[in-house]
Amino acid sequence: MPRVKEAWNSNYMAEPRKRRDNAGDRGGAGQGDKSDLTEKVVFINRCAKVVKGGRRFSFSALIVAGDRSGKVGFGFGKANEVSEAIRKASDSARKSLVKVAVRDNTIPHEVIGEFGGGRVLLKPASPGTGVIAGGGVRAVVEAAGIRDVLAKSLGSSNHANVVKATITALQGLRLRDEIYKTRGKMIPAPQHAAPAPAAA
Repeated sequence: MPRVKEAWNSNYMAEPRKRRDNAGDRGGAGQGDKSDLTEKVVFINRCAKVVKGGRRFSFSALIVAGDRSGKVGFGFGKANEVSEAIRKASDSARKSLVKVAVRDNTIPHEVIGEFGGGRVLLKPASPGTGVIAGGGVRAVVEAAGIRDVLAKSLGSSNHANVVKATITALQGLRLRDEIYKTRGKMIPAPQHAAPAPAAA
């Protein structure tokens, strides 16, 4: 009998999960208080192993966590129960938070991130555009606190690779001040528009 492997859709994927208050002493290397983290389940997979007595099911969960203020991370967990897989992935996500550059609720410049077969293009958008993205890309940018962005997945549709490619792209962002500081240059003063000539 062929091995059964299929997606397991449940109510866990419907809405973001708030971090449990009684888990404040777990994980996190110097990340401080994480009680305000938002967690979202991106994908839950069910795997069935066929044995002599029947099928044994196991689950894997992919979770994205962020503080909506420029920090985001992802976690992957596997267990024989859905809740335990989510807990493991949640702990892993909180330990892998990274800082990303956000400017005016969008990203400072266009960037492409790659990981494995995943390739994601992110473009800044004007205020009011919203998050034009789907799947794992939307979960990552929303957790990072980006409200206006245009995104397109150009490669594999594997959820894990898309999430990792998105985080790789966000880590490649640089603010203008950082670039000038790295080059040892002074930040130019803002240009003021010349006054309009008086009407005759």
